[in-house]
Amino acid sequence: MTGRVAVVTGGTGTIGTEICKHLAAAGHRVVALCLPGTPDCVPEDWEAARKREGYEAKVYGCDVANFDETAEVLSRIETEIGPIDILVNAAGITRDATLRKMTPEQWRQVISANLDSVFSTTHVVIGGMMDRGFGRIINISSVNGQKGQFGQANYAASKAGIHGFTMSAAREGARKGVTVNTISPGYIESPMIMAVPEEHRAKILAEIPIGRFGKPSEIARLVAFLAAEESGFITGADISINGGQHIG
Repeated sequence: MTGRVAVVTGGTGTIGTEICKHLAAAGHRVVALCLPGTPDCVPEDWEAARKREGYEAKVYGCDVANFDETAEVLSRIETEIGPIDILVNAAGITRDATLRKMTPEQWRQVISANLDSVFSTTHVVIGGMMDRGFGRIINISSVNGQKGQFGQANYAASKAGIHGFTMSAAREGARKGVTVNTISPGYIESPMIMAVPEEHRAKILAEIPIGRFGKPSEIARLVAFLAAEESGFITGADISINGGQHIG
């Protein structure tokens, strides 16, 4: 049991929940952040469900796209639970439209939720990590940030931007014991992918050489590996986990 505090943004979603469970199983004190008012953000129910599964984790409501709110909530976590040594930025949204039809609001919403949030959370915690000589920051990007996707100029830009941020932050934190890495998942089993019309889902599946969608647990296992004490020589990396859909 390390007792390190691990914060996971988007922590009550499908992938976020699995990440929280894997980090808790590794002995960390886990805090999930979720956006108040959204279907996934029912703290009491989520905490109770984790407890029934044998995991201890807390939930705090927070709009991570809002810098001041993020700073206040993360400060409260450090006061009430302890210094944050592990940060997983898994929050993200989509607002798909072709570029010629995309509105400025659709662009801003996605950039703010997916990319500004990574700046906000990291800005708040990285100083303390560097002062203590240990930190693990893991940013969840996407295969579509690597290769682009029709109708997702906003999403692909935000996810590509995440790795540029990762590489820069990794250089700043390296000598202070803080690693910063990106994980770029492909298509993962979730309510979102199952909501895609079956015909379109079959086309996506045909592009994946392994022949299946990924499992949330496969992403979570990689997060837990990068968060470990023993992973301190890995920093600035973008690790693909997409079943071979995009290689390069």
